[in-house]
Amino acid sequence: MRTLLNIVWLVTGGIWLALGYFAAGLLACLLIVTIPAGIASFRMAAYALWPFGKAVVARPTAGAGSAIMNVLWFVIAGWWLVIGHIGTAVAQFATIVGIPLGVANLKMIPVCAFPFGKRIVDTDSIPLGMRPLHSL
Repeated sequence: MRTLLNIVWLVTGGIWLALGYFAAGLLACLLIVTIPAGIASFRMAAYALWPFGKAVVARPTAGAGSAIMNVLWFVIAGWWLVIGHIGTAVAQFATIVGIPLGVANLKMIPVCAFPFGKRIVDTDSIPLGMRPLHSL
């Protein structure tokens, strides 16, 4: 089922979202200070391309540096990507088949806006009782 959802996701907006993350990553890599944001953006591009079967988990060791980079990220590219996710979700909600994809799109917004202090892992690598509710 994950593969089928990922293929439909890819066709109905995943490619465009991934390209948006890739462009944001290139923009962030232009400045030396924001290279970590660019690397995070490239990781999120892979997540936006094939999200089902992945989960976002918090990094317990994240500190003040993550908070500062989250603010910097949001100003540079995060809010644009949030708008992209909302627009794609609205288009996906237009069909019955797209409703689960639209919900998944909205679930990606927190990591899109504030990626630092989080990591993307396979849901199979998380023990069943510890899986977050927002995994795709």
